[in-house]
Formats: sequence, structure tokens, C-alpha cells
Amino acid sequence: MARSPASQLSPTTGLLFGLLITLAAVVAYSSYITKQIDGLRKLQVELIDRNRKDSLQLLRIQNDLNLLGLEMRDMLDTEQPYPLTAWSGQFLRVRADLQDALEAEERFAVANRTAEQRQYLIAAMRQFWDAADRTFALAERGREKDARAEIRDSLQGRQVSMSAAVSRLLVEDNENEQQAAARIAEIYNGVESQVYWFLSATLLAILLTSLYLIRSNRRIFAQIATLSGQRSELAQKLIATQESTLRNISRELHDEFGQVLTAIGSLLGRAGKQVPEDSPLRSDLQEVREIAQSTLDNIRSLSQALHPVILDESGLESTLDWYLPTVERQTGLGIHYEKSGAAFAVDGAVAIHAYRVLQEALNNVVKHSGAHEAWVRLRFLADRLELEIEDHGKGMAAAAGQQGIGLVAMRERAELVGGTLELSRPEAGGVLVRLKVPRDGQEPHGK
Repeated sequence: MARSPASQLSPTTGLLFGLLITLAAVVAYSSYITKQIDGLRKLQVELIDRNRKDSLQLLRIQNDLNLLGLEMRDMLDTEQPYPLTAWSGQFLRVRADLQDALEAEERFAVANRTAEQRQYLIAAMRQFWDAADRTFALAERGREKDARAEIRDSLQGRQVSMSAAVSRLLVEDNENEQQAAARIAEIYNGVESQVYWFLSATLLAILLTSLYLIRSNRRIFAQIATLSGQRSELAQKLIATQESTLRNISRELHDEFGQVLTAIGSLLGRAGKQVPEDSPLRSDLQEVREIAQSTLDNIRSLSQALHPVILDESGLESTLDWYLPTVERQTGLGIHYEKSGAAFAVDGAVAIHAYRVLQEALNNVVKHSGAHEAWVRLRFLADRLELEIEDHGKGMAAAAGQQGIGLVAMRERAELVGGTLELSRPEAGGVLVRLKVPRDGQEPHGK
């Protein structure tokens, strides 16, 4: 026994299982990548960036020390016409810049710098400036010979010592940067290898999931196609049954009840003639006869509304010529009706479905659009029949929930005659409903 589509295995479980595996792999790999990125950030921010900033400050210090060296060489030149005190201002400017550079270098110094290394440069700089202060003090007292001796014996040696210390620190920074670069390259290589493995596993998972999904989709689409065919066949039968029922009810109302009410009216008329004119019974019979005639008129109107006889007898054009003025009288809606093209015979099924589409569209205009006018256009084209209903009211958005069922019915009827139903918004606003039925395909599907 064949299984129903509902009893067949759903691909949901397999897809969820594959999704969970993929998500777990993504989470695990993301954790790994995050850890590696944190390591890289630590190397780059805490070591390499600080190392480079520290090197810049060390170069600044070395440049100032070289400048001091040049200044002291000029001070030892006895051919200079200036006294030694003339260089005190330059020494003060260099001293301020060196102090600022030392403070900045202390902030950027790498973590593996020892406390002795940190203190050596500061202590050497303090001793240098103490010796410089003694030198300028001797010069101010006129003892320039002793001052130059202080420069040769103390200041120059201390300046060379500090320059050598700064050079060693620069070499250490360079070595640290090279080591960090090697570690970064190692991390990148490891991450690259892991990325290839992860991509391979992910592609394999995607391939397997895709194959499973394709297989499942093919089965589901086959089921959908079967169900769609069954739905279309059922819709055709329901609409055909509905039209047949409405036609029979309309005929019964028109023929049976109409004949009965006509006979009752005739009998009441003959009975009234046999009653004296001044008798109260004559007026009562006339009133009953008018009620019977009003009921007959209502039944005929109801019969025409259920299934207009004129549609079977005279076709779509004549039905629209009768129906549209009737709608105007009953609803007060102003309808502008246009026909164009060389008329051709319209199949009975196409005629009834087009008539129902027109009914539903005008009903939506009256109930939901708020418009007071509508435009109906019937076009006989070389290859198709077109029916348009246009209004300039609120549009579909304002009443989408209210006319959803009617819209579905109109689309079903269009499909049953091999046509299409289009809804659009005119430039003036509102809704334009356009039914297109091929001229050579006006038989319902399945016949």
C-alpha cells in the first residue's frame, strides 16, 4: 500500500542534525580563532606597538645625546669667540626634551626590560646633568679652563656611556621585534593550516547536506506537484459544482416559483373581477396580488443574480450590457463601460468565470475601496480576451485582509480557463484587476 505524503519521512530531522553539527564546528573553530587572534593582538599591541614607540623615544634620546656631543665639541674648541656660558640655553632646551623623552620611554618600555636597565639610564642622566651644572658654575666664575677639563674628564665620558646604553636598548628592541614577528608568523601558519582543515570539513558537510537536501526537495516537489494537481482538479470540481448548483437553483426559482406566483397573480386577478367594486374584499385581493407580483420580481432578480439566464442565451457581451446598469441602480456606483476589438464567440465556461471575476471585483469596489466610480473594459484582441476593472479608491493595502478569499477565488477561476489574473496600482491610485484568457485555450483544465 502506497504511503501518503504526510506519512513519508520528513527531511527536517536530518537537516536539523546537520545544522547542529555545523553550528558546533563553527563554535569550536570560532573559539580557536578567537584565542589565536587574542594572542596576535597581545603581541601586536602589547609588544610590537609598544616596542616601536619605545624605539622612537630611544632614537629621540640618542639624537639629543648626539646633539649634546656636538655642543661639547664646540665648547672645547678654544678658537670659539664665545664664553662657555653661551651654551647654557641650548643645554637647557636639550635637557627639557631629554626629560620628556625619558618619561615617554618609561611608559612604552617593553615588559621584559629589567629594573636595573630602567634605572641605569635615569641615574646616568642625573649624573650627567649634575656634572653639567658644575661645569657652567665654574664657567660663570671665570674658571673656563677648569670647566673645559670637567667637560673632557666627565661630561663627554658620561655622554658616550649613555649613547652606548641607548644603542643597547635599541638593539634589544629590534631583537624583541624579530622574535615577535617569528611568533606571529608561527601563529599565522598554524591558523592557515587549521583554516584549510576547517574549510575542507565544512565543504564536505555542505556537500553532504546539499545532496540530502536535493534528494529531499525532489521528493517534496514531486509531492507538491501531485497535491497541486489534485488541488486544481478539486477546485475545478468545486467551482463547476457551485455553478451547476447556482444554475439549477436559478432555474427552479425562475421556472417553478415564478410560474406559481404568476398563476397566483392571475387567479387573484380573476377573483377580483368577480367581487363588486365597492366590496372591501376587492381591495384586499388587489393588495395580495401586488404582494405576489413584488415577490415574483424579487425571485426573478435573485434568479438572475445566482445565474443570469442571458449568459447562456446571449453570451458575455449581452450579459455585461444588462449587468452593469443593474449594479449602477442597486449600488449607486458610476460605471464607465468600454468595449473594443472585433468580438468573437466566447466559450461558455470562459463567460461564466469572467462574469464571476467581474462580480467579485465590483463587489470589492463597492464594499472596500470607498470609490464612487469604476471603469470596466472588455477587449477582444487577436490572441486573447481581456477584462479590466479599475477603481481609484483606497487600494489593496487598506482591505487586503477583507478580500483575500475573493482574490483567491478569482485567481482559481482564471487558472481554470488557462488565463491569468493581474493586480496593479494605477497612477491615480486604487486597484486595477486584469483578467487575460487566451483565445485558443478557453476550455477549463482537465476537460
